[in-house]
Amino acid sequence: MPEATGSGLARLRLKKREERRLEAGHLWIFSNEVDTGFAPIKGLTPGSAVVIESSSGKFLAHAYVNPASLICARVTSRNKSIPFNATVLRERLTQALALRQSQFDEPYYRLVHSEGDFLPGLTIDRYGDVVVVQITTAGMEVYKDEIVDALVSMTGASAVCLQNDTPVRELEGLALYVEWPHGEAPSQLNIRENDLDFVVPTEFAQKTGWFYDHRASRQALRSWVSGKRVLDLYSYIGGFGLNACVAGASEVLAIDASETAAAAANQNAISNKLQANYRCEAADAVEKMRELFSAGERFDVVVLDPPAFIKRKKDRDAGVRHYGLNNKLALKLLNPGGILLSASCSQAFSAHDLQQAMRAGVPKGMLGLQVLESFQQAADHPVNIAMGESLYLKGFIARLI
Repeated sequence: MPEATGSGLARLRLKKREERRLEAGHLWIFSNEVDTGFAPIKGLTPGSAVVIESSSGKFLAHAYVNPASLICARVTSRNKSIPFNATVLRERLTQALALRQSQFDEPYYRLVHSEGDFLPGLTIDRYGDVVVVQITTAGMEVYKDEIVDALVSMTGASAVCLQNDTPVRELEGLALYVEWPHGEAPSQLNIRENDLDFVVPTEFAQKTGWFYDHRASRQALRSWVSGKRVLDLYSYIGGFGLNACVAGASEVLAIDASETAAAAANQNAISNKLQANYRCEAADAVEKMRELFSAGERFDVVVLDPPAFIKRKKDRDAGVRHYGLNNKLALKLLNPGGILLSASCSQAFSAHDLQQAMRAGVPKGMLGLQVLESFQQAADHPVNIAMGESLYLKGFIARLI
């Protein structure tokens, strides 16, 4: 078993020269970086606290461990005298809340963005007095009761959901479940964003409910749509399309594969009194783009915000092809001088990769694309500067010439 410190915490010692990434600020330790001769990982309790040391025995960080995961430990503190505990957890939650309250006038935002808020394995979205929590690691699961208690006292939440049904939990050996440890499950989640009101049926909500990461890019779209005909692909419940309508788009056709999403989007259009210029259809986006092109339909603006086509390294080749196909079909539907908003939420697909997919999709006979704006995830999704993994959303607004 790993040796224990005076405080009773197990010690994991890294191999020679494996501490450089950690010292640069990264929060993950991989199992192949640990000197298992000095400190075997096997046998440690998933989620338990450990001390990380350099090959020479120098203190590097406090962390929590999971011997069953490729990421065998995640850093929680770099102060030797302050290991991670419920008090530190509450302090980090307080810091996260203060950031959001300084940026947003209304309580609708991502309250915690995992490593971006130095709380690895924890994601929290806020919908007024309803808070949705997703825990993806064994180390954070240990604190789920403390998390709920802190959120109730800090936000006054009437209901808190543990939306712990994401398959990534299985990589940590965690059970999948959804429960409401505080309050009762509402029939819907209410969001107010950019002066628009959205409703998500609770039983349908994807991930933690709403994609707050596109708040700024949805606002940016408004500058390009006045009097324009807009196609909104992978529309979910109407975020981009209704922003286009309120900014004066002459017509918005939205497409989503889910009939439930399409129905919710159309209802959101009615609620915001924008139904005259908005229509959402349930259809496969790729097939619908082909159908529209064959029918001679063309648009002044196309919004392309697909789900993550690359979730794991083994998905990359197929994902790159799929991004390429989607951008090619979207560009074929644009009128000359038209605007394409293209985005990717695949962390393993870089901004350069996305630009290449857009460039390769330029129809023959066209000069090319002018990039007018670039964007990334909104301010309530802060990026840990030492972890490229915490920057996942990227996108461009470009004009077809």
